[in-house]
Amino acid sequence: MTDPAGRYARAQAQQAHPITADFAAAQRFDLDPFQIAGCHALEDGRSVLVAAPTGAGKTIVGEFAIHLAMQTPGDKAFYTTPMKALSNQKFRELQAVYGEDEVGLLTGDTNINGSARVVVMTTEVLRNMLYADSPALRGLRHVVMDEVHYLADRFRGAVWEEVIIHLPPAVRLVSLSATVSNAEEFGDWLDTVRGDTEVIVSETRPVPLEQHVLVRGDLLPLFDDRAGIATAQVNQELMRMRSVNGASFENNRRAQEHRSGGGQRRPFKGGKRPMRTANAQRIERMDRPQVVQLLERSTLLPAIFFIFSRAGCDGAVQQVRRAGVRLTSREERDEIRRVVDERTRTFADEDLGVLGFWEWRENLERGIASHHAGLLPAFKEIVEELFQRKLVKVVFATETLALGINMPARTVVLEKLEKFNGEARVAITAGEYTQLTGRAGRRGIDVEGHAVIQWTEALDPQAVAALASRRTYPLNSSFRPTYNMAVNLIDQFGRGRAREILESSFAQFQADRAVVGLARQVKEAEASLSGYAEAMTCDRGDFAEYAALRSQLSDAEKLNRSDRTAPARIREKRQHEIQSLRRRLQRHPCHDCPDREQHARWGERHEKLRRQAEKTRRQIQTRTGTVARIFDRVTDVLAALDYVRVDEAGEARLTEAGATMRRIYGERDLLVAESLRQGLWRALDAPALAALACCLVYEPRRDENGPGEHGLPRGPFRDALARTQELWAQLDDLERDHRLPGTEPVATGLAPAMHAWARGAALDRVLTIADLPAGDFVRWTKQTIDLLDQLSLVAEPDIARTARTALDAVRRGIVAYSSM
Repeated sequence: MTDPAGRYARAQAQQAHPITADFAAAQRFDLDPFQIAGCHALEDGRSVLVAAPTGAGKTIVGEFAIHLAMQTPGDKAFYTTPMKALSNQKFRELQAVYGEDEVGLLTGDTNINGSARVVVMTTEVLRNMLYADSPALRGLRHVVMDEVHYLADRFRGAVWEEVIIHLPPAVRLVSLSATVSNAEEFGDWLDTVRGDTEVIVSETRPVPLEQHVLVRGDLLPLFDDRAGIATAQVNQELMRMRSVNGASFENNRRAQEHRSGGGQRRPFKGGKRPMRTANAQRIERMDRPQVVQLLERSTLLPAIFFIFSRAGCDGAVQQVRRAGVRLTSREERDEIRRVVDERTRTFADEDLGVLGFWEWRENLERGIASHHAGLLPAFKEIVEELFQRKLVKVVFATETLALGINMPARTVVLEKLEKFNGEARVAITAGEYTQLTGRAGRRGIDVEGHAVIQWTEALDPQAVAALASRRTYPLNSSFRPTYNMAVNLIDQFGRGRAREILESSFAQFQADRAVVGLARQVKEAEASLSGYAEAMTCDRGDFAEYAALRSQLSDAEKLNRSDRTAPARIREKRQHEIQSLRRRLQRHPCHDCPDREQHARWGERHEKLRRQAEKTRRQIQTRTGTVARIFDRVTDVLAALDYVRVDEAGEARLTEAGATMRRIYGERDLLVAESLRQGLWRALDAPALAALACCLVYEPRRDENGPGEHGLPRGPFRDALARTQELWAQLDDLERDHRLPGTEPVATGLAPAMHAWARGAALDRVLTIADLPAGDFVRWTKQTIDLLDQLSLVAEPDIARTARTALDAVRRGIVAYSSM
């Protein structure tokens, strides 16, 4: 703003918000209006929800909250993330700003300087601190919840709502979200449960995104030159190529030319143009080395290729390597080797050999890498660092890379627009497309980002345009009460107050809002019904009664026609019913009305709307108080097992067993607590306890068969496992009796490998037994460690000692290397 009025307004804003002005002046970039608005809200003492596209810089608002807390001695700020990798990254960034003494990290298996004034942590850690009333909460002024849209996650989303509900009222909350279509609704809920909350939504990408389709070596623009993304008018050339193999070619061509005026852009870069003849001709896909070389020639590197399978990512790296592609200079290769060797110097040589280290490092030196959950966490961090430093030029990644990690690229390539969801191949959603392509465009480096979709025979340019045009997706709660949540709420607030707290969840807020809409539908339907009733009034008699008879007759005849395989006795009975209805209809006074058919049309509408209104009323009944009803069922299960005792007035209090459950977290909280209470694991040594703990956290692949009894550890383990499985079945029956969904059976697939690892077996043998990539084994081992850590704190002394021994036995080698 250079005009006098603009300069005056900016000066006034700076004067009213001096801390924001100083903070903004220290940044490398000028802050965007939405960032300034977020900082102003925080400086004014309000909480804030910032919803903005990936890469827009919304974390600046979170960093300002930390800056605010650091202005007052003794004040604290927590920065929560959904993933340990994100926590590790943010920890390093904040250390660089505030120094090692002022910044801590808590991620379950890592505890660094936990009493610092600024602590980065996973959301689960903060939830556990709130339930334990941790002393670390004293002086807490701001909590940043990064990637808060994770509360829609089916498995972990409830944790976000628990934290938001239970944070002390004086704590200001900074919620950072991807662009969601119902940000205002979520903000209204935050305002309801947290108090004064400002909602700031930005739809603008800081780096514009160009969308291309890669066809025969040409990067054709997805959108027509004169239409733009807002109208989703698709490039005519793409539509002709799509239609050329089908009968609808001419119709599509004319419709497209009519809509867009025939405007056409030329390819992004040179190369021969696709054929425009109407003769059907297969369009060959470029192989990956050719695509990489095309992007290099077009100065569109660094790039991320999203491939929706781990094997596909690793295969792509090998394919590019075999083609002899090298994207780095000698100086870059030397720096890559220096970084890799420094980061892996503590690894044992034999482990490096098992992990395929030498080939992996050579690929990095070529400037190419894969990134997926099967990769060792330490290796993933190296790939991320080298990519951020522009040393690695091409990464083949699964969609997990799109979730929060700071790895922007100039170009994002999507080879397919569908993925396997565990059951079938499904199209990616608009939200997923936005998340993936959001990585394209580096702020302060690129003028624009580029999304490249590779042409396939099945590609529908209109469908791609629809994905690219819809940049938002709804945020829906996945909240449901758990046993651990129930005992903590009952202990702190009592049963009645606990129900009220749960009714304040976003899940119930959304259900109630839906009920408001449904109730409005019923009200509108009732008004229409009275109008229909008036229109079908007949002086001969009750036409509503006559219309109901016609409807019954129509339904009976339809059923009789559709179910011709019914036994003769049933069909005969239906025929009698139809004849009876026909006679009643013919004898009805309204049957002879001269305006019968006109009345009947209104009657049919009346009956259809009446049924619809009745269905909506049933929906309202099922939604009202949903969360509290589930809590009551959970409490009833706890009462049946004597974890809580409910008096005649309906109030509940914890038993000794219930007090123990307060500190047991996870999907298997009830099974773990009951196994400890019954002493099922007393006879286990450390390796056997590690193996059993692994059975309780491990989630097998859908096509995975267990090791069979012969593959499981011998001795007391098998007896303890059998008794634990029997207990699971009993608890599952109890849950289903109380109309709760139950849990999956105990999974033994990783038990032999975990037992061998805890006994000191070499990495190559353990990975062979596990039949898992190293990264997966480390992930499940860390979850096993998390459960063993809980057992070491809550179990009786003998089991607690065994759990601590088991912890030391499994936290070694690549598992220890993978911790900060």
